[in-house]
Amino acid sequence: MKKIFSTIMMSLFAVAMMGQQAVITFEKTEHDFGKINEADGRVSVVFNFKNEGMAPLVLSNVRASCGCTTPTWTKEPVEPGQTGTITVTYNPNGRPGRFQKTVTITSNASEPTKKVYIKGEVIPKQAKPVNQYKLEVGELNMKSRVLDLGTIKHGEKASGELEYTNLKKEAHKVELATNGQTDAFLIHQITLNEVKPNEVGKFFFAADTKDSKLYGPVEVYAYVVVDGKKDLSEPYRLTIKANIEEDFSNLSVEQKQSAPIIEVPAEINAGKFAAGKVHKFVLPIHNSGVRALEIRRAYCPDERVIVKSTPKPIKSGKKGALALDINAKELKAGAYSREIILISNDFVNPIKKVKLNFTIE
Repeated sequence: MKKIFSTIMMSLFAVAMMGQQAVITFEKTEHDFGKINEADGRVSVVFNFKNEGMAPLVLSNVRASCGCTTPTWTKEPVEPGQTGTITVTYNPNGRPGRFQKTVTITSNASEPTKKVYIKGEVIPKQAKPVNQYKLEVGELNMKSRVLDLGTIKHGEKASGELEYTNLKKEAHKVELATNGQTDAFLIHQITLNEVKPNEVGKFFFAADTKDSKLYGPVEVYAYVVVDGKKDLSEPYRLTIKANIEEDFSNLSVEQKQSAPIIEVPAEINAGKFAAGKVHKFVLPIHNSGVRALEIRRAYCPDERVIVKSTPKPIKSGKKGALALDINAKELKAGAYSREIILISNDFVNPIKKVKLNFTIE
């Protein structure tokens, strides 16, 4: 009985002591800044708290989870029934994107540790044109002179654009010229034919592969003409790139079963050639499928190995030949290995690579 009485008395004493402690309560413990601009600088929010206890409340420390967040708070004791503040400031400079930060409060309250939170999204500041458009193209400036349209299924369309701006003090006239390589690529429009200081224009390019015979990696060029001055040198050249693939997604089961099958050696030795001459070589190709095999394209990344002609459609069970010229005029004596890439209508292996070995004596 004495033990029960003692336990009750201790509990009542603890409750009484708790009643004499400070108690911290917040109007809110989280603040969402929403979207803020990096360029606008620091943002702040005030968290109001109240001491609802029976003893003075003292905040011994307020600590943020990172250096980008700075808290300031009421330093003097907060008497029972009185209020205080914690101001939290966030610096968005150099921190684009979403953020969420924690501020930890340590005090003599009955709950000695409390936390408040801030969050939001920083909208990055816009770089000045001089920083964005670093490439000089005559009197204009551009971000890039290369437009990659990515992979395009044959028969489909793709488009893209390249921006240009005028960082000079006078207006300039803008045109585009091509070198005749327009198969699959058409220049659609120029948004500003006369670009004034600090204006931004766009070169718009569209690719329509429906009637094109191009397959695989493709590059075509256009040239920027400023104030009527046509210059076909590299600083004025725009490169439009794409990779054109055949679309086999709609083949029926019967078409797949009767599809052509390309067979070429993975590696072939072309033999020995004399230096300083152009030599001919024939690469054999066999169709072990049912339908005719069509070589869409054959090429070598090394321009000294030239594909002179591709075979006509190869019927089932028949062979064809890929005619090559090996230009040894600029090659020194030694062993060489080059890659021949063949693109065909074999839906299982539309791209085949052959390692071509030869020796220059």
